[in-house]
Amino acid sequence: MLADLTSKSFARILVVDDEPLNLRVLKQILQDHYQLMFATNAKQALELLKKETPDLILLDVMMPDMTGFELCALLKADVKLQKIPVIFVTALKAELDETQGFTVGAVDYITKPLSPAIVRARVKTHLSLVHAEELKRTRLQVIERLGRAAEYKDNETGLHVKRMSHYAQVIALAAGFSAEWAEELLHAAPMHDIGKIGTPDHILLKPGKLTDDEMTIMRQHALIGAEILGDCDSTLMQMASSVARYHHEKWDGSGYPHGLKATAIPIEARIVALTDVFDALTSERPYKKAWPVAEALDFIKSQAGKHFDPDLVPLLEQELTKILEIKARWAD
Repeated sequence: MLADLTSKSFARILVVDDEPLNLRVLKQILQDHYQLMFATNAKQALELLKKETPDLILLDVMMPDMTGFELCALLKADVKLQKIPVIFVTALKAELDETQGFTVGAVDYITKPLSPAIVRARVKTHLSLVHAEELKRTRLQVIERLGRAAEYKDNETGLHVKRMSHYAQVIALAAGFSAEWAEELLHAAPMHDIGKIGTPDHILLKPGKLTDDEMTIMRQHALIGAEILGDCDSTLMQMASSVARYHHEKWDGSGYPHGLKATAIPIEARIVALTDVFDALTSERPYKKAWPVAEALDFIKSQAGKHFDPDLVPLLEQELTKILEIKARWAD
């Protein structure tokens, strides 16, 4: 009995069909692998969904009172339920019916008569996708919180990393990078200052000017950040490590930690350097007032070819409307 329990998945599946025979068949196919919930019509299904949220729904199309198409459309309009994948289980085979099903938000079709192997394979596939999406979402939440940890230690707000990361995504798209690459930068950018975790508080929080020795220690945060993020197979973590290491390099070679110049600085770090400074200038801090946007832009333009990539600076002004929308959405 214990072996049976440990082999069963924790995934919950809601099966909705007005034919008891179909419910029994699906129960026989799936009961050894998943936790099952059953409903014979849309009303029962909605009542169950108020109490429990399944990981997947197997839904018949032809039902009395409300069809599967109508129920699926209703679920996709509900913020709490719209992410649950819906697979239609139906005898309908016309292309028009399949098109309608995908239009209302279904992820797949299984046709009757049911093949146990096909049912199990389709269910397993879509549950795997749900699990993968959940893992991705959790990983990104951890990454963002790591970035926030460094910012809080530095008397800045967690909203700074959110704003500058979204600015970076906007600039990346404007520079011609793919949506996938720009999204990866969005998620890598929050870790740009993670190395500050390793900077002594008496230096990081010093209200006055740092001595030369203190500045040398402060600048180590770029290398510490790259070391914390380490050598990973994940392209996201590789990009985050690059951003952490190189975002204080400057176009003219006067930056740190390596004194790289121009295009020798990775493009992801060049973008983050620009958006990080823009947000820092236009945000209030305990030690300074926020600069007006126009003044911040003038300063950044004066640093094109010095601190910043001269090809990226015009994009900041070009995309200013989007950037200011982001700034307003996550205002301190």
